[in-house]
Amino acid sequence: MNPALDISQNKPLLWLMAIACGLCAGANYYCQPLIASIQQYYQVPESEVALTVTFAQVSYALGLLFIVPLGDMLNKTKLIPALMCGAALGLMLCATAVNLPMLWVGTIIAGLFSVAAQVLIPLAAMTVKPEKTGEVVGFLMSGLLVGILLSTSIAGLLSDLIHWKAIYVASSLAMFSLGLYLRGQLPTLPKFRINYSSIFRSMGSLLAEEPRLVLRSWTGAFAFASMSILFSTIALLLTQPPFNLADVMVGIVTMVGVFGALSTQVIGKWADRGYIRLLTWIGCSILAGSWLFLYFGKTSLISYILGYALINLGLAMVHSCNQNIIFRLRPDAKSRINSIYMTLYFIGGACGSAAGVYAWHHGGWSMSCLTGLGFAVAASFFALIDQLYQARAANAKS
Repeated sequence: MNPALDISQNKPLLWLMAIACGLCAGANYYCQPLIASIQQYYQVPESEVALTVTFAQVSYALGLLFIVPLGDMLNKTKLIPALMCGAALGLMLCATAVNLPMLWVGTIIAGLFSVAAQVLIPLAAMTVKPEKTGEVVGFLMSGLLVGILLSTSIAGLLSDLIHWKAIYVASSLAMFSLGLYLRGQLPTLPKFRINYSSIFRSMGSLLAEEPRLVLRSWTGAFAFASMSILFSTIALLLTQPPFNLADVMVGIVTMVGVFGALSTQVIGKWADRGYIRLLTWIGCSILAGSWLFLYFGKTSLISYILGYALINLGLAMVHSCNQNIIFRLRPDAKSRINSIYMTLYFIGGACGSAAGVYAWHHGGWSMSCLTGLGFAVAASFFALIDQLYQARAANAKS
């Protein structure tokens, strides 16, 4: 790492990168509080509109798999702004969509190119000292998670004040402007001499040679699947009796997750100090326990809000610990490692969203909660396997 490139000392640039991460991530979640409004606008079944969340996450996962690895091959300073402009184009297509399929196309384009955030994060990890990795990555993750949460609140607010399409117009313009500005601000790093086909062969090698990458990826995937059940069901639950909340109120409810999002920098600092195992288990426990509050949230808004806050905190802890581990595995392959991890992470999210819709329509809120708890238990299982593997590897060295 070239000390001259250490962005941990450049606070304005870190803030801009965190905002960019938030804009990119938030682009995939605007539809969550808007499902009822979109359904009324296009006059299509509610279940079809709910699939928009799944399309966003599937396309994001594809972008993670096929686009993010380019960060180890191309100039990140040019790649990141280009991706942000592509996402802005997708968002503008959503804003001008005349039917639901057109909205889906715009959502897919935005999802594919909004992976710019996942090129920004490895870039930051490559320009700081190892002992600062958790803190800086945690700061950018705070921006990313706050962006997701604010996106739903602002989407609901603009829907009530103007129109549900307003958020797509505003976000598109903001994404395009910030992408162009970052082009002249991001540090330039040397490119690795590797071609596109070699990238995927090397990713296969990473999966075979780094068991902790695999185990932590599955831990993150199931943890995010547990959380993502709420993404596709929150509007279905809160816009119906006994709550009957408007779009803006659904968005405001999600704001309690900001506390979990803002905790990622602190979690990163503690992870840097060697408390990864403890933080992982606390996170998994909170993740599972949150579903008890969410279950009673069927009739109690306070219980739902507490559960939503806790599940965000639990996910933030697990995810921060996962990234702290994987970014230390291969310093020369951070983009590819992040691609593998985040691809599985968002595949888990897409499966969670789809499972949430299925559970809702076949067993109601009780089935949705049981499914979410099952995903949380699965995340804990893979965290346990990772712990056992690490202990065995340590004993083998001694």
